[in-house]
Order: sequence, then C-alpha cells, then structure tokens
Amino acid sequence: MTAAATDSDAAPATPDDHLLILFGATGDLARRKLLPGLFHLAVAGLMPATYRIVGSGRTEGAPDADEFRSYVRQALAEFGRRELSDKNWEPFARTLSFAAATTEQPDALLEAVAHAEQELGSGVRRLIYLAVPPDAFAPMVQMLGASGLTEGASLIIEKPFGNDLASARALNRTLHSVLDETQIFRIDHFLGKEAVQNILAFRFGNGLFEPIWNREHIDYVQIDVPEQLTIEGRAGFFEQTGTFRDMIVTHLLHLLGFVAMEPPGRLDARSLRDATARVFDAIQPIDPGRVVYGQYDGYRAEPGVAPGSTIETFAALEVKLDNERWAGVPFQLRTGKALAESRHTVTLGFKKPPQGMFARGESAAQATRPNELTFELSDPGTIWVDFLAKEPGASMRLGAASLIFRFGDSFDLANELKAYERLIHDCMLGDHTLFTRADGIERLWEVSAPLLEHPPQPLAYAPGSWGPQGIDRLVAPNHWHLPYDER
Repeated sequence: MTAAATDSDAAPATPDDHLLILFGATGDLARRKLLPGLFHLAVAGLMPATYRIVGSGRTEGAPDADEFRSYVRQALAEFGRRELSDKNWEPFARTLSFAAATTEQPDALLEAVAHAEQELGSGVRRLIYLAVPPDAFAPMVQMLGASGLTEGASLIIEKPFGNDLASARALNRTLHSVLDETQIFRIDHFLGKEAVQNILAFRFGNGLFEPIWNREHIDYVQIDVPEQLTIEGRAGFFEQTGTFRDMIVTHLLHLLGFVAMEPPGRLDARSLRDATARVFDAIQPIDPGRVVYGQYDGYRAEPGVAPGSTIETFAALEVKLDNERWAGVPFQLRTGKALAESRHTVTLGFKKPPQGMFARGESAAQATRPNELTFELSDPGTIWVDFLAKEPGASMRLGAASLIFRFGDSFDLANELKAYERLIHDCMLGDHTLFTRADGIERLWEVSAPLLEHPPQPLAYAPGSWGPQGIDRLVAPNHWHLPYDER
C-alpha cells in the first residue's frame, strides 16, 4: 500500500498499470464527474503509464465502442475543466471501450476485460467502480465474485452504504464474502475535497490552533451544507432515502469525524481511520427530540413523489460526543434541498471572554458577532476568523472584524484535484486514507437507530429559505452561522 504523501515538495506518485472497469458508465455520475475526472488525471500526467477504461452498463440500448467514445467526448465538452483538443483527446479515446453486462449476462464484459488485459500485459492491476443504484450493489458484487473479476482487484462503491444498521451489515457481509476489506474503497466525495483535507493541515500543522481545539475553548461546532437544488427528478431515489440517510450519515458525520478526531500518530491511512473510528465510537445515540425534519413546499408535487409523502428534504440536528475532548460541546448539523444558498461550511464557535472588561453598551457587536473560525469547503476553499477589535476613536468601542484566507489567492490552483479525481487516484495507489471503513459505517447507523425508529414529522418550509422555523431552538442561545454576509 502506498502511504499518503506528507512532503509538500514530493512529486505525485504514479499508479501501476491499470484496467478500470466502470459500471454505470453512461449514468449521470459518470457523465458529470467520473469521466471528466479521469480525463483531467490523464492530461495532468497522473494516470498510469499504460491503462484501459472499459465502460459497462445494461444491455438495452448499449453503445458500441465508437458510440461510447462519442458519448465520453460530449461529456468532457459539457462538464470537463480541461480544454479539449485532438492532441489530448485522441490518446485518451484510445483507452476507451464498452461492454454491456448484467448480473445474469456478464460474458461480453469478461471478454472485453480479457482482451484489454492481454493488451496491457502482465502486472496490470484491476479497479472496478460501481456507479450503480444501491439495490444493484449486492447482486453486482456477487456476479463479480462468481466471474473471478474481483480476484486481486480494488472495488470502489458509491453511497449509500445501506439504509440502516441491518442493511449495512448485510452489505458488508456480501462485500466480505468475495473481497478482503483492504480491497474495498467506500467513497465519500466530501472527504476528497482539498478544503476538507486542509482542516487537518490547519489544525495539526500549526501550533497556534491544536491547543484550543477542545471543550475548554470551543462552545459549539456547526457543520452546515445547504443546497439550492431540489431533488431534480430523483424521486425514486429520494423517496427511499430522505435527507438524513442521503447526507447526514454518508457525509456530515464523516466531516464530524475529521473535525473532532484526536491527533493521530501519523498522517497515514491506518492512523487517520483509527482516529475517526474513535470519534464515531464516542458519538452518543441521536436523540429524536434534538432533531428537526423539514419538507419544502412543492415536494409532493414532484414527479414520482407519493401524494402524502413524509420523506424529509431537510434535517437539522444536534450530535454530542462522550469523550474528554468534546464532552458538553454540541455539534450542530444542518442540510437540505431548496434552501437559500449552496454552501459547505464548518464553523467552530469559541467561548465568550469575561464581559466586565468593557463598559455596558459599548460591546453591542459582541452580542451579535461571535468569535468564530469558519472553513468554507466549496472549492477552492476559504478560512476566516471573526473577532472583535477596537474601533478607532477616543472610547473603547468594539467593532466586528475578520481575518480571511482564500486558497486561490495564495496557491497555484492548476495543481488542484477535484474530489473524485483525488479519490480515484488514491484508489489506484492503494491508499485508503480518505475512504471509510466497515466498522465506521456500521457504528454511524447504530447511533442513528433511535432517530430512524422515531423520526419527527417534517415541518413545511418555503423554497429559498433556510429551513423550518423550529431549527433555531437547536442552537439557542447561539445562532446558525449561515446566513451570513458575503465573503
């Protein structure tokens, strides 16, 4: 296994020769993220020296190789961030082929894999990406095992990893029946964001911040991921999952693990995943009384949504950890569809200093502008600190101030990798650092069980708002960091 590089001057590692098998190759995720990401890696010189990409999907309407290449080129033109030219497209196009497959009819795929591996020669590694609906995970994995495709292979599996503890355990049993845990890469694209990884760099790379990263100094932590988008025609998926399963268990609680971990001995896969697992072990079972669900007005009119649906499109909740570092500190999580903005923020609110130092009436800003450290995780990322400073003049009057750091102002973003690009590259290197583990997934479903058994009734909220009115009680006497002034 290749450890994650910690030397900023080290050249990026080059993966061994690979055959990539992409299930769901004509689906939305592949079109928007995976195929453009692979092309970016190729142009950036981060793909193996020799590789092939075999797309796969259902037999009905399956493209031939030329049609698939045309489809990929259209996807790159629409969603790629590299300029498309004959010079960079043609070498990439030569790596592409397509073979339709189902769980009952994998023969065409097996033939295409054998042909590609014969072309690549000995020593080639195999990477399988399951960009397929959740109900296809188990039968697809069983087919891959029965056909021998998983032998020595790495497997990337998309979320959700089950929909409760029982289904997560069942999925893990299926995976482990044909794969070793070291072969499995459960992908959470949030963890591949540069700005998320910079939380670790900011905290552990600077002696100023780690000593205050605890309950003695921090009053609350907010993880806030509002989305302006509606469900956008995904009623079939969303009616089965809802926002809590779709976002909280699979994304926000993993961010919590990054924010709240104890200092790992090393920045390698085992140390970091052990550190996040200890955070998950410390999470107290979620109290349904400290949760607010919402449903945006008009959701039930979306095509495919049941007329009386009680599926939540919004979730805000309080999470607490039972350990020495964070005892008594509320972690306040919020996410939802059809909200006022699309943001990805982590905010640490610091405890208020003694108030008697300043004359009453001269510290009004202190009541409305808390001391906060905020990470904006939307690429390329921003970090800012809100604090109070003396206003110019003869009196000791405090005014709101900020220190703001923007990654794009200080670093060359030409080397930036988007989340899926970074994670696919890590997988080809065999680096599990930013991927989730079976025990962590099961623990998060375990602490979610009380809420899943007794979910609150969703409250209505207007599209374009910040959610139902009831969310303010979760964070009182404080306030949600968002909405906030523009940065």
